[in-house]
Amino acid sequence: MEKLTLIRPNLSFSDEIRAYRQEFLDLGSPLNGCCPLADMEDPAQWVVHTQRFELGEDIPEDMVPSTQFIYVRESDQKILGTIQIRHTFTPFLETYGGHIGYSIRPSERQKGYATKMLHDCLPYCRSLGLDRVLVCCMDTNTASRKTILANGGIYDGTVYEPEGQVNFERYWITLNEGSR
Repeated sequence: MEKLTLIRPNLSFSDEIRAYRQEFLDLGSPLNGCCPLADMEDPAQWVVHTQRFELGEDIPEDMVPSTQFIYVRESDQKILGTIQIRHTFTPFLETYGGHIGYSIRPSERQKGYATKMLHDCLPYCRSLGLDRVLVCCMDTNTASRKTILANGGIYDGTVYEPEGQVNFERYWITLNEGSR
């Protein structure tokens, strides 16, 4: 089995961050689970942004402290995905967004990486003092639903988000003592 690792973004991955971002932009695919990476051409700007948010520094009122990870395949140092863990909620996150947002590089989808990446971040969530995490996905996102269910997600309901005119399914994942 290939070795996959959650790593906080850093400048040694600048070229990979740039390539990861560009692959999404070229396909018109949303960059979920990585805050404003789509709007930041300079990887250094994004790295600093993720560090500020983890430290809780200069966070806009409508956002919360969060920890950003990149999911890296060790054999070639390729970024396969991004996952963001939000430490607390805003009213929007509590209803529609949840604790965790993630995405997998389009060329690396359908290989089980999302399921493993979500699994691998759960011990970190536990270390934040969370007993359970809310993970949401659009009701049309079958792959994300399967990822959440494979990690023990329990369906909580579907909510309509009027601004985006989409339905979000809400799932809770209980973090057991073994998640530490």
